[in-house]
Amino acid sequence: MHIEGSRSGKIVFPTDSALVQENGDIRDLSEEVDMLKAKTSESVKREEGNEGEIDEVEESQVNDNASSLVVGSLADLVTADSVIMEKQLSSDTTNISEKGPEDLLTSLSEIGFAVSENLYKDNGKPSPDSDSLIIKSDILNAELNTEKMGVGTIQILSDALPKIVPYVLINHREELLPLIMCAIERHPDGATRDSLTHTLFNLIKRPDEKQRRIIMDACVTLAKNVGELRTETELLPQCWEQVNHMYEERRLLVAQSCGELAEFVRPEIRDSLILSIVQQLIEDSATVVREAAAHNLALLLALFPNTDKYFKVEEMMFQLVCDPSGVVGETTMKDLIPALLNWGNKLDHILQVLLSHVVGSVQRCPPLSGVEGSVESHLQVLGERERWNVDVLLRLLAALLSFVHQKVVETCPFSSLDSTRISLSLLEQYAGEDMEWSAFEWLHIECFPTLIQLSSLLPQKEDNLRNRVTKFLLAVAELFGEAYLTHIMLPVFSVAVGENADFKFFPFKAQSKIRGLRPQSIVAQRLATMCVLPLLLAGILGHPSKRENLMEYLRNLLIQNAGQDSQSAKHEIIGCVRFICTYEENHNIIFNILWEMIASSDVNLQVNAANILKVIVPYVDAKVASAHVLPALVTLGSDQNLNVKYASIDAFGAIAQHFKNEMIVDKIRIQMDAFLEDGSHEATIAVVRALLVAVPHTTDKLRDYLMSKIFHFTASASPSDITRRRERANAFCESIRALDATDLSASSVRDFLLPAIQNLLKDSDALDPAHKEALEIILKERSGGAFDAISKVMGAHLGIASSVSSFFGERKKESGDSPSEAVVSPKAAAQPPVEDTRFRRIMRGGFSDMLRGRNKSSEEVQPSE
Repeated sequence: MHIEGSRSGKIVFPTDSALVQENGDIRDLSEEVDMLKAKTSESVKREEGNEGEIDEVEESQVNDNASSLVVGSLADLVTADSVIMEKQLSSDTTNISEKGPEDLLTSLSEIGFAVSENLYKDNGKPSPDSDSLIIKSDILNAELNTEKMGVGTIQILSDALPKIVPYVLINHREELLPLIMCAIERHPDGATRDSLTHTLFNLIKRPDEKQRRIIMDACVTLAKNVGELRTETELLPQCWEQVNHMYEERRLLVAQSCGELAEFVRPEIRDSLILSIVQQLIEDSATVVREAAAHNLALLLALFPNTDKYFKVEEMMFQLVCDPSGVVGETTMKDLIPALLNWGNKLDHILQVLLSHVVGSVQRCPPLSGVEGSVESHLQVLGERERWNVDVLLRLLAALLSFVHQKVVETCPFSSLDSTRISLSLLEQYAGEDMEWSAFEWLHIECFPTLIQLSSLLPQKEDNLRNRVTKFLLAVAELFGEAYLTHIMLPVFSVAVGENADFKFFPFKAQSKIRGLRPQSIVAQRLATMCVLPLLLAGILGHPSKRENLMEYLRNLLIQNAGQDSQSAKHEIIGCVRFICTYEENHNIIFNILWEMIASSDVNLQVNAANILKVIVPYVDAKVASAHVLPALVTLGSDQNLNVKYASIDAFGAIAQHFKNEMIVDKIRIQMDAFLEDGSHEATIAVVRALLVAVPHTTDKLRDYLMSKIFHFTASASPSDITRRRERANAFCESIRALDATDLSASSVRDFLLPAIQNLLKDSDALDPAHKEALEIILKERSGGAFDAISKVMGAHLGIASSVSSFFGERKKESGDSPSEAVVSPKAAAQPPVEDTRFRRIMRGGFSDMLRGRNKSSEEVQPSE
C-alpha cells in the first residue's frame, strides 16, 4: 500500500496505532543494518588473518547478505519514507509540504544506512540515481572479491612455485622470474617471502654470465619495488648466505649484488656490511670472483656517504693490483683506480704508498751474494711473487701518469703554461721563482730517485722490470715534452751514472737532492754503470728526439773511452748495450758503431765488438743476423789475431743456438771448418764448446756435424800433455752427454757416437770419473747390451781396443774415409731458444749423481747373474 501511494503521489494519513507500528519497524531496520555491518566486518577481518587461505563459504555468505541488503532495503526504505512523512504532516502541515523524500533519506543515512541523495523525483517517479545504490554496492562487492582472490592467487602461486621449479628445464627457469618476483613482492608472510627469495637465488645451480645477468636484473627490479627495509632484511641476507658457496658462479652473484643492490639500501649499510662482504670476496680462491669483486667495489665507492673508509679501500686496491691473476689487476686498473681517485681524491697518498711498495718488495729479497762490500751483495734475488708485484706496481705507476700530468697542469702557479707540455720559458720561471709546485716536483724529486734506487737493486738479468721503468720514462718524456726531457730528466740520470750535468733549470732547494744521486764509491759507480746506465741509454737518450745524442754517447762509451775502462767495466758496458738492443729501433745505431769497432786496428775494440755481437744475437731476427751479424763475425774470424778469432767463435755458437735457418747453419759449418784447419788445440776446444751450447736447440744437421768432428778428434792422436788431453776429453764428454740427451738417428749413433765414446774410454787417465761413468752407461744403453763384456774389462787397454776393432773395424774405416751425414728429420715446430745454463747444470751436476746411482745398482746386480 505504501509503495502504491508513493508512486501515485497521494498522501495517506495513518492512524496512531499504525504510526507506532511504523516507528518500531524503523528501529528494527536500523538494528538489522548495524548487525549486518558488524557481521560483514568480522568476515573480512577473519579473511585477512587466515594466512592467505580462501574461505569460499564465508565469501558466498557475504555476497548473499550484501545482495539481500540491496534488494530488501528498497522496500523498507519506501515504507520508512511514508511513515516519516505522515508523522511530520500530522504535526505540521506546512513542514510536511516543504520537506521531500531527500530529507528523509538524509536522516536515514545518519544512522548508518548509506543511500543516494535523490531516490525519487517529483510526481512520484523513480529517479535515475536510484540505480546508483545497486551499482555502487556491486562495485564494492567486486573489489572485495578481487582483493580476496588476489591474496588467494598469491598464496596458491607461492605454494606451487617451489614444487614447479625443479621440473622446469634449467635453460628455461628464468621464465619463472616474473612469477617469483610477483610472489615475493606481494605475499604478506615474511617466512614465505624468505623461502621464495631463496628460490630466486638458487633458481639455477651454476648460472652462466647471461643467466646471472637475468637474475641480478630481477633482484634490482625487486629492490626498487620493495624499498630499502625489505631489501636489507630480505634480499641481501639471502644473497650473502652464498658468499662461501661451493660453486664460484653463485659467489659471483654475491659480488654482483654488492655493487648493484647497494643503491637500494641505507648509506650506512654500504660502507660497513657491504664493504666487509667485498673484502671477503677479494680473498676468494676463484679468479673470476676476485675480478667481479674489484669491478663491483668500483661501483660501490660512488655510493659511499663519506670517505671514512678510504684507507681501508686503498689497501684493498693494492691487494687487488698485486693479485696473482693478471685479469684481476687489469680490472682493478681499469675500473677501481679511477673510481678510487674520484671518490677519495688522494693521488699523492697513492703515489707515496706505491713507491714504498715497489722498493720494499725488492729490499725484502735476499742478496745475490753474501760477500759484504761486493757489487753482488747490493743486488737482490727476486722470487716469482716479488717479481710479479714489482711488475704490476710499475704498470700501476704508468697508469697513474696521466693523472699526475693532469694535476701538474691544474696546479701550475705560473700563467705561462699555455699547453699540456712543459715549455722552456716555464722551466725558467720554475727555476727562478720560489713558488710551490709539489705535483711537478714529485717526478724529479721523489719518483725518479726512487726508480734509480730500484734499478740499483736489480741484477742485469731482470730485463722485464727495467723495460717497465724504461717505458715509464719514455712516457713521461712524451707527455711532458722535449724541454722537460732535456733539462730535467737528462740531468737527473746523468748525475746518477756519475757524470756532470747542468742544473740551470732546477731551483736551488732541489739541486742538493739531485746532486746526492751521484755515486760516492767504486762499488756504487759499478752499480750505476750496470743498473742505471741502461735507463739513461734506453729511457732518456732512447727517445726519438735524442737519436743523435744516443749515437754520440755510445761512440764515446765504446770507442773513445774504451781504453780507460777496466775489464769489469767493459763487461758492464756490454751488458748495457745488450739491453738497449731489446728495442729494435736502436739496432741500426748499434751496428754502425760495431762496424767502426771492427774496422779499427785496436785489438781490444775488435774483441769487444765480437762480444757485443754475441750478446745481441737473441734480439735480432734471421734477416738481421744474415745481413749484419754473420758478415761482421766472418770479418772478425778472418783476423790474424788469435784473440779476435776465438772471440768470434763464441759468437758463432750463439747464432747456432738461436737460428735454425738452413743457410745460416751452412755458413756456420763453413766457418767452423775454417777455424779447425790450423789444427790448433785452442781452436778445437773453442769450436767444440761453441757448438756444445747450441746442441739442445740447433738442427740435426749441425748435431751430426759436431758428432762427426768429435769422432775424428778422438780417433786422431792425442796431445802428449796430460793437461791438454784432459781439457780435450772434458770438452768431448760434455758434448757427447749433451748429444745423447737429444733425438739422434740410428746411423749417427752407430757411425759417430758409439765409436767416439769407445775412443775416449781408451784414455782413462784423461777422463774425469764422473764422465767415465756417464760414458759407460751411454755405451751400454745405446749398444743394447753388446758392450757389457767390454765395460767389465775397460781397464785392459788392449782388450778394449781389439774388441772395438773387431766390432766396429769396418764401419770405422768407412767413416774415416768419408763421414756420412744423417738425414735431417723435420721438426713439428721450432722451439724457442732457452739459456743453456740449466741444461749444463743438470748434465754436469745432478745427472752425474744419477749416473753413479744407476751404475752402482747395475754393479750390485752383476754378481747374481
